[in-house]
Amino acid sequence: MDHVIAQLREQVLDAAQQKHTILIEGGGTKKFYGNHALNSTDKAALNTIDSRVPHITSTSVALKLSALRGIINYQPTELVLTAWAGTPLQEVIDTLAASQQILAFDPPAFGAQATLGGCVAAGLAGPGRYSGGPVKDYVLGTHLLTASGNVLKFGGEVMKNVAGYDVSRLLVGSMGMFGALTQISVKVAPKPQEVCTLEFDLDEARALALCHSWRAQPLSISATAWQAREGASGCLRVRLAGAGAALKTARQKMGGQAVSEAQALEYWAALREQTLSFFAAPTLWRLAVAPGTPALNLGPTLSEWGGGQRWVAAELQATAVRRVAEHAGGHATLFRQPLEHSMPEQGVFHPLASGVLNVVKRLKQEFDPLGLFNPDRLIHGL
Repeated sequence: MDHVIAQLREQVLDAAQQKHTILIEGGGTKKFYGNHALNSTDKAALNTIDSRVPHITSTSVALKLSALRGIINYQPTELVLTAWAGTPLQEVIDTLAASQQILAFDPPAFGAQATLGGCVAAGLAGPGRYSGGPVKDYVLGTHLLTASGNVLKFGGEVMKNVAGYDVSRLLVGSMGMFGALTQISVKVAPKPQEVCTLEFDLDEARALALCHSWRAQPLSISATAWQAREGASGCLRVRLAGAGAALKTARQKMGGQAVSEAQALEYWAALREQTLSFFAAPTLWRLAVAPGTPALNLGPTLSEWGGGQRWVAAELQATAVRRVAEHAGGHATLFRQPLEHSMPEQGVFHPLASGVLNVVKRLKQEFDPLGLFNPDRLIHGL
C-alpha cells in the first residue's frame, strides 16, 4: 500500500498548496451525518468557510480512501484486528465471524459500502453498545494522514498501551476533522455462547423504570429497545447474551415472552441499520441522557441502551430539545433532516462547552493548521 499512501500524500500537499479544502471519502454511507457544509454542492456553506478562513478557497477536493483496503493482521487468539481504513466493514465482520468473534460495539453500516475507517470516524454504535461499550473503548491504534503529508502513528496492537497520549480514542467520532485515517487496530470480542430475546408489553414510563432497575442486577442483557406500537401501549424488547446457565437464570427473573431466533435477528439488525418504519421519518433527533431519565415527551420515541439513548422522530427547535437533553444530563444531535432544511445556528451537534471547545481548537491547530480537512463537518465554524 506504499504507493497508495504516496498518492494520498501528494493529493493532500497539492490541496494545501492550491488552498483547497479536503473532503474525505470512504464508502459514502454516512454522508447524511454531520453539518451540511461538507456537501460540496452547498455553495453557501462553503462560502461561509471561505469567509472565516481567508487563506482557504471555497473549492474542495475529494480524498478517496477506497483503495486502502484489506486486513493487515488478525490473530484470533490475541483478540486484535488491524486493517486499512478503506476495508469494507462487512469484510471485517465476516472475517471475525469465521473465528466466532465480533465487534462488540455493534456498528451500523447504513449500506454495503461502509468501511472500517468510516465506522471509527463517525463513532456510531448499535444496540450492542449497551453491554459492549462505545467505539472508542475498542480502538487500540491508528495511523493518521495529516495536512503536512505525514502519516502519524498512535497506539498499537496491544490492549495495555500506555505510551504517550491516547490520541487513537480522540480520533473516534472526530469526523475526519484532524486528518484522514489510513490504518486502524481494533480490539474484538468472542461471540456470545447463546442469545435470546424477550418481549414485554409496557408503556414508556414502565419500560424505562424496569430497564433502570435491571441495571443493578447481574443480568446478561446485551441490548434493549422500546417503541410505541398500535393496539398496545408499547413494546420493550430485551436481548440476553452469554452462557446458557446465565440466560436461564435471567429469563426466570425477568419474565417476558421469548421471541423466535429468526424474528429477533431481523429486528436487531433492522434497529441497528435504521430500516424499521420508525426511522422513515424525515427528521430524526438523537438524545443521550443519564440512566433513569423519565420519558421526555418530545414526540414519537424509540429508546435504546436501557433508556440511555432516545431517538425522537419530530421536527423540534434545536434550543428547546437541547435544553431538555442538558436537563437530563446529556446532549442532543440532529441526526438527520431533509437537505433543503437549514441547519441549527450552532450546527447539528450539541455545542461544546467553552473549555472543551478551546481544547479542540488547539488540537485542530496542531494537526490541521490550514483547516483543510472536512471543515465544519463536526463543529460549526471549525
